[in-house]
Amino acid sequence: MSNHNLYTLSADGAVVPASSETILIAARQVLAHRVRRGASLQSPQKAGEYLTVRLGHLDYEVFGLILVDKRHRVIECVDLFRGTIDGASVHPREIVKLALQKSAAACIVYHNHPSGVADQSQAEELITARVKEALALIDVRLVDHRRRSRRAIVRGIGTSLICGAACL
Repeated sequence: MSNHNLYTLSADGAVVPASSETILIAARQVLAHRVRRGASLQSPQKAGEYLTVRLGHLDYEVFGLILVDKRHRVIECVDLFRGTIDGASVHPREIVKLALQKSAAACIVYHNHPSGVADQSQAEELITARVKEALALIDVRLVDHRRRSRRAIVRGIGTSLICGAACL
C-alpha cells in the first residue's frame, strides 16, 4: 500500500511519509474515540467498525463485552477472555459480575476468529444462549453478538437469540 499522501512529523520536526503502522495506530485511536465512555451506539456500523480495528490484527481469540446504559451509551468496552487461535473459554458468571459492577442495562458480546473461519459453531450458539439467559436473570439485555473473522464482521448467532439492528 502506498502512503505517499499521508505524512507525519519525525522527532526532529521534519515531515516524513507515514508508515503503515503509524496509520493503523491513528485509525485505532480515532475508532476508540467513537466508542469511548458516553458515546452512543445507535448504529450497528459504529460497533462493527470499532471491532474490526480492535480485533482484526490479533492472532489469538478474544471474547469481550461492550457494556451500555439504557440509552445505548457506552459504559465500557472490555476484553474478558483470551484464548488460542481457535477458541477461548467463556464464563457467563464473569460476564454477569462485570455487568452488575458497571450497572449496565445491556451489552454487546464480541469475539474474533483469527483462523479466518466465519461460520458459527454449535459451541458459540450454546454460549450465546447461556450468556443471554444469565444476563436476563439480572435484567440486562444482550442486544447483539458480533464475530470478527479475518474477512468480515458477522452479526448475531441465530436471529431468534439476538435482536436485530432495531435494538441499537
